[in-house]
Amino acid sequence: MMTNGPAATIGEILEVNLPRPRNRLDLAEDSRYVHARGELLKFLYQRHKHAA
Repeated sequence: MMTNGPAATIGEILEVNLPRPRNRLDLAEDSRYVHARGELLKFLYQRHKHAA
């Protein structure tokens, strides 16, 4: 996952080990997907939010 801005760098690596092809409806109940999605959202909202 990349950090913000024009000088963006790799902020964190998140391995996504979900089999392909992927069925979007099945992913909603897959614990691996739920975990990866949670980590992504945490990265975006907590670690790299803009100051208000």
